[in-house]
Amino acid sequence: MYEFTLLGWIALLPLLGAIFNGILGARLPRALVSTVAAGAMGVAFILSIVAVWTLFQGRFEGADGHTLYGALYHNVFTWFEVGSLRVDFELLLDPLSAVMILIITGVGFLIHVYSIGYMEGDRSWWRFFTYLNFFVFAMLMLVLGDNLVVLFLGWEGVGVASYLLIGFWYEDDEKASAGKKAFIVNRVGDFAVLLALFLLVIYAGSLSVVELREWASTLSPAQVTALGGVLTAICILLFIGCTGKSAQIPLFVWLPDAMAGPTPVSALIHAATMVTAGVYLIARLNFLFVLSPTAMTLIAVIGGLTAFFAATIGVVQNDIKKVLAYSTVSQLGFMFLAVGVGSFFAGVFHLMTHAFFKALLFLGAGSVIHGMHHEQDIRRMGGLKDYMPITRWTFLVGCLAIAGFPLFSGFFSKDEILWYTLANVHLLGGVNLSWFLWFLALGTAFLTAFYMFRLYFLTFEGECRADEKTRSHIHESPLAMTLPLVVLAVLAGFGGFVGIPPVLGNALGGLPNVMHDWLYQVIGPGEAFFAYRFEGYGMAWMSMAAATASGIGGIALAWLFYGKPSDVPGAMAEKAAAVHRILSNKYYVDEFYAATVGRGVTLLGRVCHRLVDELLIDTLLVNGTARLMGFLGSVLRVVQNGQVQRYVAFVFLGIAIILYLVLR
Repeated sequence: MYEFTLLGWIALLPLLGAIFNGILGARLPRALVSTVAAGAMGVAFILSIVAVWTLFQGRFEGADGHTLYGALYHNVFTWFEVGSLRVDFELLLDPLSAVMILIITGVGFLIHVYSIGYMEGDRSWWRFFTYLNFFVFAMLMLVLGDNLVVLFLGWEGVGVASYLLIGFWYEDDEKASAGKKAFIVNRVGDFAVLLALFLLVIYAGSLSVVELREWASTLSPAQVTALGGVLTAICILLFIGCTGKSAQIPLFVWLPDAMAGPTPVSALIHAATMVTAGVYLIARLNFLFVLSPTAMTLIAVIGGLTAFFAATIGVVQNDIKKVLAYSTVSQLGFMFLAVGVGSFFAGVFHLMTHAFFKALLFLGAGSVIHGMHHEQDIRRMGGLKDYMPITRWTFLVGCLAIAGFPLFSGFFSKDEILWYTLANVHLLGGVNLSWFLWFLALGTAFLTAFYMFRLYFLTFEGECRADEKTRSHIHESPLAMTLPLVVLAVLAGFGGFVGIPPVLGNALGGLPNVMHDWLYQVIGPGEAFFAYRFEGYGMAWMSMAAATASGIGGIALAWLFYGKPSDVPGAMAEKAAAVHRILSNKYYVDEFYAATVGRGVTLLGRVCHRLVDELLIDTLLVNGTARLMGFLGSVLRVVQNGQVQRYVAFVFLGIAIILYLVLR
């Protein structure tokens, strides 16, 4: 590791942009505000490329023959020291954080450029770009922090920024409530993360990622067994925090409501920043999680269930952004399934490809909403390919990528997840869950392809179902919005080639898996804990063929139902009305939480109000003090009655008592 001061500027530039626009933005021209915000992101992206190239230039061959890249760091200052615990405000760039900063600054820059066109005319233009810059700064702190305290600072920062951006149009009560919901739900997970940090301080004596890795590597099998309960508790607490940030069961309920914010915010939250934080945390601490098989299996099961659960809800959604929201929850489930089965590479790889195609899809949805004057119901769309050709073609690329269509980015990353799920043993109570999780993922892949192409066909193909007034105003979006779409479409189309699976790479003449080789330094030791159950590539080919067939099958079924006029979807909805109602109401999870957690908290609040506020404070302290003073005053009034002879009598009585006490 060696000092690299540019790391500080990568994180600082978005913060400076946020401060500048936050203080002066209301009095500055719109063009200057957007130039400062987007310019800060653009320069941060260029500096990120320079930093990653510097890291790459320092590569060397490790003892096991793998190429290693070392790390760059920048120690800003020593934050505090308490006993043996020292917390440095230090930034660290290694292959994992390098991937993250390129995604955050690169995709973030495109979203900033897109926002110039999308937010045109909004009266709070300066406030939007202030929050957007701050959001990126917080996420950069999260991924660059060498210390878990610095990481947690960024973790909380993205929570605050999401609250501000989701509730950006706070005059609307529904949108303001969505922001509060996101903030409150995430506090549950954040509390669990804090508990985990306290346990790490007690048992490991440090919160530095580098020192924690060294501590974990020196634990003997006997020590791991002795600390098994503590290690599992730490990992599960951290995972609970991840379920909040990355919207997994049971803390996923905030993410669909986050669609209340402006569409560029949805793209930033769902693609490049906040929701990927949980996956990043587990990948970063992979050396810790692999010491707890129980936690790993739990992560895999929750991830797989969340992926399938959210996909079933996405099938019946009619709001264009809600479809994408549930697809995000589902795709995050895929990532957690990957890291849970020990393929940290596949989880990070899918995080990257998902950033490309999900940012593309959300910005494409924003282009549709912008072109249709804020209409979001896909049942009132159709035929937009004739009005918005650039948006249509780029959106199609995004749909093919997320569906895992061969050679598109999602094909490579999703295949890796399915293969690792099948190839490794995942035990729960002595039962091997590998095939169960694999079929769950395969079903999710089928549903994903189906609902995404349902969305595509209902939006862009067929006849336009908009009213005459809306139809007369439909138009393609301006260059500031379509240019980011084109760039993201290229990345969504070809970005997967950096992670060609071994089975395919060998068949094509030994093509390397560049992404895996790059990340090996960080995730290699963790993945070494897991071993393949199958020799050769026979099962790998089978898994790839099944994944491809499920994706193509989902696309074909969507075309049969929605690619041309058909009464089948309506008839099926009527025949399975109960199922359709359950899915449309999202399994009534929100209602369940409102009836249990919501009412429980309300009841607790009422009890506290009666006991603490009314009885203790009002009755005993406030009114009780007043009554006590009144009682004492009434007692004193007996003595202080204005009769001088009584005062003299009391004086002589007092003198007599004093003399008695002195002379006795």
